[in-house]
Amino acid sequence: MKKYLFITLITTIVLSTVTISCSDDFVDRPVEYSIDSENYFNSKSDYDNALIASYDLLQSTYLNALLGEIASDNTLAGGESQSDTPGFQQIDKMIHTPVNSNLKNLWDWMFAGVQRTNFILEFKDKTDFEGKNQVLAETRFLRAYYHFELVKWFGGIPMKGDARFNPGDEKVIPRSSISEVYASIEADLIFASNNLSATAAQKGRATKGAALALLGKAYLYQNKYPQAATTLESLITASPYSLVSDYNTIFENAGENGLESVFEVQYTDVEGAGFGCLQCSEGNVAVGFSGPRNYSGDLFTSGFSFNVPTQKVVNAFEAGDRRKAVAILDIEAWATATGATFGKGYEHTGFFNRKYIPRKRRSDAQGDLNLTNPNNYRAIRYADVLLMAAEAFNRGGIDDAKARGYLNQVRRRAFGDLNHDISSSGAALTDFILAERRVELVGEGHRFFDLVRTGKAAQEITGFTANKNELFPIPIEEIQFANGNWTQNPGY
Repeated sequence: MKKYLFITLITTIVLSTVTISCSDDFVDRPVEYSIDSENYFNSKSDYDNALIASYDLLQSTYLNALLGEIASDNTLAGGESQSDTPGFQQIDKMIHTPVNSNLKNLWDWMFAGVQRTNFILEFKDKTDFEGKNQVLAETRFLRAYYHFELVKWFGGIPMKGDARFNPGDEKVIPRSSISEVYASIEADLIFASNNLSATAAQKGRATKGAALALLGKAYLYQNKYPQAATTLESLITASPYSLVSDYNTIFENAGENGLESVFEVQYTDVEGAGFGCLQCSEGNVAVGFSGPRNYSGDLFTSGFSFNVPTQKVVNAFEAGDRRKAVAILDIEAWATATGATFGKGYEHTGFFNRKYIPRKRRSDAQGDLNLTNPNNYRAIRYADVLLMAAEAFNRGGIDDAKARGYLNQVRRRAFGDLNHDISSSGAALTDFILAERRVELVGEGHRFFDLVRTGKAAQEITGFTANKNELFPIPIEEIQFANGNWTQNPGY
C-alpha cells in the first residue's frame, strides 16, 4: 500500500471516527470524536477532546528518550543479541542509514503530534468559549514540544503553519530551515508562557513554567545565551519548583509530578499494547526495554536488557556522589546483597538504568508487564533548568557567579554538603557544568544532544562522524514520496 508523508496522521485523517484512549492523569476515559469533519469544533468540549488527543502522542516519546541514551556514550544498545532490534544496534554504532524502522517511528509519531495540534489551530477561530486561550496555549506548547523533538533529531522539517498536512503536500511543501523551525518553536512557547497559569489544573497539563523551561532550552540549543539566561532566570526567580532533598524519591512512583517536576509525560498500566503497536501502549515502553533480563528478586521486575550503561558513565560519578546509586543499578552487587537472579543479555555491562527500569507492580495491573510500565517520564526537571541557566550565564559570558550558584545548588543536593562547590570561572566552569549535566541527567535521554550542541560528540561517541551524525537521516520513505522535493541530510 502506498505510504504518504506522515502516514500515521494521513491514515487517521481519512477515517470517519477514531477512538483515542489517553493515559494522562487528567484523562480517565476513552474519547471518541470525528476528526475528518469540517463541522467539528462547535463547542468547548470539541476543543478539549482534540487537546486530549494531542497530549496522547506524548506517550510515544519513550522512544526519543531511549534512543537519546543509546546514541550517546552513556549506554550500549544491549538486548538479546546483536540482531535484536537492528535499528537500535545501528544507532548505537553510528552506522544507521535512512532505512531504519525506529527512526521512521520517531518521525511518524512526532509528526502525528504536530498534525493533531495543527488540527486545533486550523480551526482556532471557529468557536469562542471561556478558557479558549488556555486551550490554545496548551496546544501551542505541545506543537513546540513535538517540533523541538523533530528539529533535534532531523534538522529542518516541513511545516504548514496552522494547518493540517494532506496527501501530496510532501511534493510541494519544502523542508523549512532549522532556524525557521526554531522561530516557530519560540513563537509558540512565548504565546504559551504568556497564557498558561503557573499551576496545572490537572496533573500532566502544560504550565507557564513548562513553557518557559522549554523556551529557554530552545534558546540554549541555538546558542542564544542572553535569551536563554533571561528566560530561565525568570522561571527560577518566580518558580513554584524546588530541588527535592532526596534524589532517589524523584524516580519512584510516589515522586511523580513532585516539586522538582516542571513537565512530565504521564503513563499508566491500565491499558497495554503489543509489539505490533508499541505507540498504542499507555505505559512507558522504554522502562520494560531497559530492565534486567529474566530477573527474579526484590523491588524490580524483568525487562529486555536494552540501553545498558557503560563503565565510562559509571566512572563519571565522583566519590561521594549520592546520585550514582540512584542512577545506576550494579546488578552483580545487587544480586549478592539481595539474592536476586538475572540473565545476561547482549553487551552485558553489569549495569542498568535504575531510574527507568521496571518496579514490581500491583496485582491488578493490566497489559504486558514489559510494555505497560506506569513510570512517568520526567521530561523537564528543575535541576535541568538550573544547569541550563548555569550554562547560559557562563557560556554567554554574562555572569559566572550566577552560573556557579545554580551549579552548586545541584551539587549540594548530590553530595549533601558544601565541600564540593565549584569555584572555577570561564572555560573551566563550562567543563564542570557540562560534566554535571551528564551525571545529574544520565538515563534521561539528553546526553547525545548535549554532546552535539557543544561540539563534543566526535571526541566522545565511538563511530561518530563529524558533519554527518549531528543529525539523523530523513526516513527513506519520506524522501521517496517527496519525489525530489526534499534533499537528504548530509552524509546519508
